[in-house]
Amino acid sequence: MKKLLFLSAVLALTSCKKETTENTVQEPVENYSEGHSAEAKTPEALGKQIFEGQGNCFSCHQADQKVIGPSIQEIAKIYKDKKGDITTFLKGNAEPIVDPSQFAVMKTNFPVTQAMSDEELKAIEAYIYSHLK
Repeated sequence: MKKLLFLSAVLALTSCKKETTENTVQEPVENYSEGHSAEAKTPEALGKQIFEGQGNCFSCHQADQKVIGPSIQEIAKIYKDKKGDITTFLKGNAEPIVDPSQFAVMKTNFPVTQAMSDEELKAIEAYIYSHLK
């Protein structure tokens, strides 16, 4: 009788342990929500967020028209045509190729862009190139 009780207890514990393990493995899948996927931004989306937010680039550069600086479309086209490197320029390590007459204005923003990570600068570049038509 003791053996039967022991065997029943072992089977019950094994069954519970297996169920707990299966629930633990499956739980993240069951609890996954759209909120998690929204956190994983594309480079273009991150670039747009920086461009319009902390970078404050939007105050001088509009999508399709020149304001203070050239439009985003013009920047993308010229950098693509001339095979320029936007991130190198934003780090302050390249000459202006779009509108050199506005370089003095842009230069005042280099402390902001130089403080950004390579990932953030690449995201801005991706956002700019997303405006190519």
